[in-house]
Amino acid sequence: MSEINYRRLKDKRMSLSDAVKTLVKDNIRISFGGMGSISPIATGHEIVRQGIKDLTVIGDSPSDIVDLLIGTGQVSKLEIAWIGYGIPGQAINFMRSIQEGIPHKVELEEYTNYTIGLRILAGAMDVSYLPTRSTLGSDISKYNEKIKIQNDPYTGQPIALVPAADLDVAIVHVHYADQHGNCQIYGHSSSSKTMARAAKHTIVTCEKIVSNDWIRRAPDLTAIPQYCVDAVVEVPFGCHPHNCSYMYEFDVPYISDQLRTFKTREGFLEWVDNNIMQVPDWETHLDMVGRDRLQALANSDSKMLYKIPYEGV
Repeated sequence: MSEINYRRLKDKRMSLSDAVKTLVKDNIRISFGGMGSISPIATGHEIVRQGIKDLTVIGDSPSDIVDLLIGTGQVSKLEIAWIGYGIPGQAINFMRSIQEGIPHKVELEEYTNYTIGLRILAGAMDVSYLPTRSTLGSDISKYNEKIKIQNDPYTGQPIALVPAADLDVAIVHVHYADQHGNCQIYGHSSSSKTMARAAKHTIVTCEKIVSNDWIRRAPDLTAIPQYCVDAVVEVPFGCHPHNCSYMYEFDVPYISDQLRTFKTREGFLEWVDNNIMQVPDWETHLDMVGRDRLQALANSDSKMLYKIPYEGV
């Protein structure tokens, strides 16, 4: 990593390309925020574009970002509970990797959603493990030697210990952030808040960069404070084709078309070439999707609980 302490900068704004180039390196432990919502898809595309490899991905239920990275051969190990494409379906590249070794077989270390959350929380707390009874009724500890079953020193009853997640980089998407890195999330956040605290470096993408005065109007919504953040990138519709709670909906037809194309290895590689490698930046991706289509996703009535003004188009 660079010797610059980015977390001490007063202005952390970067381009997406520069943020990834600066902070995401080969052979690191990385985590992506969101679970079926506020998933940082744009950053995933940029990591594919830059060809960063040998990644260990730690996460509860990472979205299509990780399936893309598996398909492009950039992931070496997964420490996860589940992986998929949100509403429509399966992680086809993940299945090809595990079942057929294409493009190579990733190492898999399985947890539950809850125990991955505990691992990330332990990392944020700077403790080496957290205890839980949730795995004692399952075989997961039988197949994962990292989960230790011991007797609770206070009750004498069995208890499972799950190891802290040692994260190099967290990638999270939020609704609003200021230039200092104070971030606001509306609604569902999954483990994004604790990922940012657990990781050595955090890249935040947001729908809109706002003033610090905006952030101070509702300080209780500041889920991630500036001292956890290294880079802030304004990326409108940065979750597409996933949703961003109260701002825009899933683009289900888009994901369904992806999955039909991904059924063959050749189809997947062609899609990556046409939609990532030959696309210079996220703005071009949005142009390819269509601004009218994106506006329709943003105009859905279901986003209006918080009455958030959306000016991303």
